[in-house]
Amino acid sequence: MPSTYGRKFHSRCKKHHSSYGDACNSTSDFNILSFGAKANGVSDDSKKLVAAWKATCKVGGGILKIPSNHKFLIKPVTFQGPCTGHVVLQIDGTLLAPSNVRSWSKSNLFQWINFKWAHNITIQGSGTIDGQGYNWWVPMDSKHVNEDIKPTALRFYASDDIMVRDITIKNSPQVHLKFDNCQGVKVNNITILAPGNSPNTDGIHLQNTRDVEIMHSDIGTGDDCVSMQTGSSNVHIHHINCGPGHGISIGGLGKDKSVACVSDVLVEYSNIQNTLYGARIKTWQGGIGLVKNITFTNIQVENVNFPIVINQYYCDKSLCKNQSGSVAIKEVNFDRITGSYSTQPIHLACSNDIPCTEVDLSDIQLKPTRRPLEGSQHQQALCYNSYGNSKGILIPSSMNYCLKKDGGGSIHQISRFSNELC
Repeated sequence: MPSTYGRKFHSRCKKHHSSYGDACNSTSDFNILSFGAKANGVSDDSKKLVAAWKATCKVGGGILKIPSNHKFLIKPVTFQGPCTGHVVLQIDGTLLAPSNVRSWSKSNLFQWINFKWAHNITIQGSGTIDGQGYNWWVPMDSKHVNEDIKPTALRFYASDDIMVRDITIKNSPQVHLKFDNCQGVKVNNITILAPGNSPNTDGIHLQNTRDVEIMHSDIGTGDDCVSMQTGSSNVHIHHINCGPGHGISIGGLGKDKSVACVSDVLVEYSNIQNTLYGARIKTWQGGIGLVKNITFTNIQVENVNFPIVINQYYCDKSLCKNQSGSVAIKEVNFDRITGSYSTQPIHLACSNDIPCTEVDLSDIQLKPTRRPLEGSQHQQALCYNSYGNSKGILIPSSMNYCLKKDGGGSIHQISRFSNELC
């Protein structure tokens, strides 16, 4: 049951709506403990949490509280909106996912905590969402689960006006925080943690989502700190500490000959350390579409294998079939990226069929670490089928001669075709 205050206030507002006016939008608090949650980290509190959500959702300005110094075992749940006004989920305690892989039903393997059709919602607090994913990261019995399907810890689907701030999300079986078909997203001052060798544990994953700001957060996982997939647009990422992991990435795009469109992305004032990649764009062979107006600027890298990457031959297996065609890439600016690399400072491997165009390298200063990775050596800058301009101070100096000049009319025809698709 809701708290006594919550019941009385909601009833009062219904009776005296006209006289109370805006007061009916005042905050009503709902504590999961008031709904009978055991909060011992062992008993299943899923139904109690869903009941508390439904009560909060009905009250304008409702706050659902997960109190500190308590642990709640939560099985896969969906919180469905829209709600009556702004809703806050205040997480100060710890939410625990089931650690036993076999306890997950096959129908619930895609996400753990799922928000669907939520509007004007804030997730905040000093607490932790713990995916307890260790058992998912080791080889498993394929009869129970598909190795490629593991739960995302926290997912928003078809939602808008979302704020996620201050919380910690850790050890997800797969992606930690995903926004799918969303608009108006802000992520501020959160921490995402997973071991550097945990597979496919992206920090923040965007897909078909626009108008996004991700800021002042620490992200270290076994995959991309931030991953932007098709449909991502108007994305601003700044003041991020990224590492370990695979850096801040756009893609992989165009898998299985699909259409992919990403535009208007700004990544700035961030630190990337001890990662495989830094600022990266990756596409599969055979896809179609367009990546355009992308800027990575004012980024400090430290001990990053490949700080600057465009790879249009992306393959997550040992061998992928060569295919014609690719997602077009244009208007990409790598600017004021400084620090150290352990393998190669820049790796631009663009498609034979559709070159990368309008790529700018400006004021980049990257020096090798004292020792390359074991069994390897430092490599020179690579720009294959990449067109654009080099500006300012470029270290190593091989970047001065890396890019080709404008390739002519055929490239612009390809660009127009890609623009029409996106």
